[in-house]
Amino acid sequence: MIQHFSYKPLYENQQLPGWTVSFFYKQNRYEGIYEKDGAIKWNSETPPNEEQIKKMVHELMLFHVYD
Repeated sequence: MIQHFSYKPLYENQQLPGWTVSFFYKQNRYEGIYEKDGAIKWNSETPPNEEQIKKMVHELMLFHVYD
């Protein structure tokens, strides 16, 4: 389960898509860039179960950003 999920716009002009995301998973902190097409480029190491994590991040972004 993802904990302490946070996101913020990647650009000052908030109309441009792109966000930095960070969260904790299994006591490790992960950071990445969430792009407009839903792809994630990890700034830190790639989390275990990457596909499952991407689905969780995508659901959180849909709830918080695209609502």
